[in-house]
Formats: sequence, structure tokens, C-alpha cells
Amino acid sequence: MSNRKDQDGKQAARERIRAERERQKKKDRLRRQLVVAVSVVGVLAVAGGIGFAVVKANEPTGWEAAKEAKLVTPAHTQGKNGTEILLGDKNAKETLEVFEDVRCPACAAFEQSAGKELLKDLGQGRFKVRYTMYTFIDGMSGGEGSKKALSALGAALNVGPDAFLKYKSALYSTKYHPDEREDLYAKDSELLKVAADVPELKGNKAFETAVKSGTYNRWAMEMTALFGRKGVRGTPTFMHGDKKLVLPEIPQQQITQEQYDQLAQANFRKMIDKEFGPAKNGGPGGGKGIAPGEKDPTAGK
Repeated sequence: MSNRKDQDGKQAARERIRAERERQKKKDRLRRQLVVAVSVVGVLAVAGGIGFAVVKANEPTGWEAAKEAKLVTPAHTQGKNGTEILLGDKNAKETLEVFEDVRCPACAAFEQSAGKELLKDLGQGRFKVRYTMYTFIDGMSGGEGSKKALSALGAALNVGPDAFLKYKSALYSTKYHPDEREDLYAKDSELLKVAADVPELKGNKAFETAVKSGTYNRWAMEMTALFGRKGVRGTPTFMHGDKKLVLPEIPQQQITQEQYDQLAQANFRKMIDKEFGPAKNGGPGGGKGIAPGEKDPTAGK
């Protein structure tokens, strides 16, 4: 009887041990499953983080990103992507095309000497002027001053044609225009300092915000894409229709700045008179920009 009780006790003990072992196995399996699950989540999180980092690293930045930004075109523009800047009296029958790059030293020399002659003809309604602004010097000399200045010019044009013309003249002026090797116009602070000399732009918060935030950067890239239009790859260049106008050269001689300016003005007048005929006195004021719906006679060329 005692032996049977002993056997039953041993059997019960073995059952308890076996049950305990099963419970421990289940706990171990559950623990391993949790560890694996957590590890998978961790791996996925890391992989996701790496993937996100790779995507971010491959996203375009700077002016490459500007190409994909939302296009905002300045007022007083027309044509595809707002790349036609046509200014002047809408009744003027002729259109002079002017190709410039803001960093271009030759453009600065022209603007500082004969630029006022061009604006005089524009103001008197002798012809409209279509400006095609290039930025190729950024690529040649490095930097981004041409593109930044062009974007700022877009902000000025949005204020008005007069603001655009005055700001462009100021950017080219002897007071501000830097050596082309110095990328000074890449700085917002410098662009705004120049703008302070333009009454329409001084203290203009909308203009300042547009410059700082790059509102017209995408538009500047659309303008940049016009490089080579009509075969023009150098600045300044002047065209009437498909005809490239030739600006007489100033003889290489020792002269004063005043004498140089006088010769430059005379040469520009000679070129314009030869192409458009003698100037007529009077005429309506210019700078009003293209009228809504009016077609640019040079469009598509």
C-alpha cells in the first residue's frame, strides 16, 4: 500500500515537472517571437530611415530644385512661361531686342554709357524693347549672381516696368556693378542694397520678400533656358527681327571716361538711326509694358 502511494506520488511529481517544462517552453517560444518581431520592426525602421535619407539626399537642391518649383511669372510678361519681357508704347510699330547678362562687364559698360539713349527712345515710343536676360556668366565664372539678380529683376518687374528698368540700370551702374569674377549679386543683402536706390522698390516689403524667398527663381530658370535664342550667345547683343545690329567700336585710344561715354552714345545713335531711321521728336511716354492680349511680333523667333 505504501509502495503504491510512493509510486503515485512520484507520478504526480513527474506530471508537475512535465507541465512546468511545457509552460517554460511556451514562455521561451513567446519570448523568441517577441524578440524576432521587435527586431523586424527595428530593421524596417532603420531601412525606412535609410530609404528616407537616400531619397532626401537624391532630391535636387538650389537652382536644380528651382527648375521643379512652382512657376510664378512676374506681371508685365507674356509668352511661354512668361519669358517675353516686352516694354514700351503699345503703338510702337518696331521692336528692338536686347540680350544681356547682369554680370556681363560689356553690358555694364553699355548701360553706363549709352543706356540712357536706349531708354530715351523707349520712352518716346520709337520702338518697343524686348529684353532677353541670360545667366551664362554663372557657368563661365562660377557662382549664381546672374540668376539671383535675374530673379530679383523678376520681382521688380512684378512691381512695374519702370521699377524693372530703373533697377536694371542700378545693377549695371558704376556704383554697384561688381567685377564679373566677384559673385556679389549672389547675396540677397547686396541686391536689396541696390534696390534701395529705386524709389518704387525702397522699403517695398513685397519686393523684399520675393527676393529673399526666391519667388521668381523658377521663372529665372525659364529665362536661362533661352540661352542661344536666335543664335545669340554673347552679350550685349541687339537685334531687329532676324537682323543682328552692329554697334560701332570705339577706337583704342587714351580718352577720358566722359569722352568714352560720348563716343558710346554717338555709336549707339548711329546704329539705331541706320536701322530705324532718324528719330522723331516727341511721342508718347513708354514703360507701360505689353497690353493684355497684344502679341509680340518677335515671339517664336
